[in-house]
Amino acid sequence: MDYKKKMNKGLGILAAAAVTAMLSGTMPVCAAQTPEVDMSTDYPGITVKAGETVSFPLDFTCVGEEGCDVSLLASSLPENWSGYFKGDNKEITKIHVKPENAASAEDGAQASFSLTVPSEAADGTYELELQADAGAGNADTLTLEVTVSQEESGESAFTSEYPQQQGTSGTSFSFSANIVNNRSTNQTYSLAAEAPTGWQVTFTPSGESANVANLSVDAGGSQGMTIGVVPPEEVEKGEYTIPCTAISASDTLNLDLTVEITGTYGMEVSTPDGRLSFDAYADKDSTVTLNVTNTGNVDLSNINLTSNAPTDWEVSFSESTIDVLEAGATTAVTATVKPVENAVTGDYVVSISARNAETSANADFRVSVKTSTTWGIAAVAVIVVLICALAAIFKKYGRR
Repeated sequence: MDYKKKMNKGLGILAAAAVTAMLSGTMPVCAAQTPEVDMSTDYPGITVKAGETVSFPLDFTCVGEEGCDVSLLASSLPENWSGYFKGDNKEITKIHVKPENAASAEDGAQASFSLTVPSEAADGTYELELQADAGAGNADTLTLEVTVSQEESGESAFTSEYPQQQGTSGTSFSFSANIVNNRSTNQTYSLAAEAPTGWQVTFTPSGESANVANLSVDAGGSQGMTIGVVPPEEVEKGEYTIPCTAISASDTLNLDLTVEITGTYGMEVSTPDGRLSFDAYADKDSTVTLNVTNTGNVDLSNINLTSNAPTDWEVSFSESTIDVLEAGATTAVTATVKPVENAVTGDYVVSISARNAETSANADFRVSVKTSTTWGIAAVAVIVVLICALAAIFKKYGRR
């Protein structure tokens, strides 16, 4: 019984002490949760060339109610290597990380580690350590592995699936091209073309409508584009090469495009003196000499001559088909036009066309239908006879 009394007395003393401590504010409370920080990167191992500067994008996570301020330190670097932490294009030593939130371009702070490999660095694999310290003994270490090699992991490239195309003059050509950046850093490429005089070359990124003079391509990424090539109107038949270049700080990429102009097609219908008018008489044949000229730089074949005249008029040609007309040559064809018998005096239009599979030409002739001179002479003769008869009558009977 005495033992129980002693125990109760002891518990009472402890309870009293606890109440006193609480009232005096000296009773210990549970410590606040220590934030936990984590630092990571998507590509902790890369291959570079000596003398290059590369960038490691960094992600941060902070487990805690209020987030944390994190001190950044490159705790271990190979000899003569240099690097620094960067945020918003500035060198930084600390970063605030939101609670349980990985920083990204949309929802938080961004940081990266810029590393410069000395030009004298020997080929091999190197390790370096980065440290993120949230205080209170809470720190995270990220180990990066960098392999230095004078051989590229893959050459950057400027290519087109169909770099050779052909067409007639007046054709606008469109080449689908692609730049592949196999560098370990982002590259901005200046685009240019050495086209013949009078040619137009444009570069348009895939999915865009505006022409550009330079293009940014992410490390290890690619960018498609359309290269538009427009020859001048008077371009000669032949094959043309258009060298294109994409130049960045690290690359000079070349792409040769080839355009074959198969020919310039053109034709003209006229007359030897250039006049597109003539006279005709009803129900009578009238002829006009046509000049059919090949104004292109390739031969034309199977040229058909046709006409469009007023109803019931007859139009024929000395040859309705020209088998071959050489480039720059002219051939003469006689067209015979016969107006309808009851054609009224006046002006009419007769259209004459020359056409083949590649091109065509048309000329409109103004045809003036005249009254026949036979009826005019007969009318004059009748008038003369009447005058003579009247004169004889007056002479014979005028004296009575």
